[in-house]
Amino acid sequence: MIENFDEITKQTLLELENTQKQFWNIARVTGEFLNLLIRTAKSKNVLELGTSNGYSGIWIAKALKETGGKLTTVEFYEKRIKPARENFEKCGVLDIITTIEGSAIKILEYLPEDTKFDFVFIDANKSETLKYFELINPHLIQGGILAVDNVLSHREKVKPFIDAIAQNPDYQNVVLNLPAGLSLARKLR
Repeated sequence: MIENFDEITKQTLLELENTQKQFWNIARVTGEFLNLLIRTAKSKNVLELGTSNGYSGIWIAKALKETGGKLTTVEFYEKRIKPARENFEKCGVLDIITTIEGSAIKILEYLPEDTKFDFVFIDANKSETLKYFELINPHLIQGGILAVDNVLSHREKVKPFIDAIAQNPDYQNVVLNLPAGLSLARKLR
């Protein structure tokens, strides 16, 4: 997958992979999977909770360049926003990304009612995952996809979310054995 990217993007992703533990980035295979999924689903309006240094956002935005979509990404830590934006600019995706600094819960609580997403990726505070889900649900379109990272590596912290989505008749959910574990759900209605 990375072979299809320009040299600057390839180099940037490789450099960011060296910071995976420091910045809690997703694994490369998870990035490749998200990229493929967004392109296949032809997603256009994507929300990411947990920007970090921009690694996952690059994978997502590269797919959105193909679909003609946009990414809104939310990061709590101010010190991560500048490097993320620099990485987005280097990779030629800054023009389709809106980065918002602040608490994901606060931002989600004040989203306008008519704000809709067709794909949401959550890689933020694991103990707040259930709350994120509850706040995102009205904004995820029917047929939309919700991907949540770290559901195996942080099993206990995300258990309330996994239990809730498994019992929700409006969602079809599967947990994929990607590094750290990825919950992948489709909103049925």
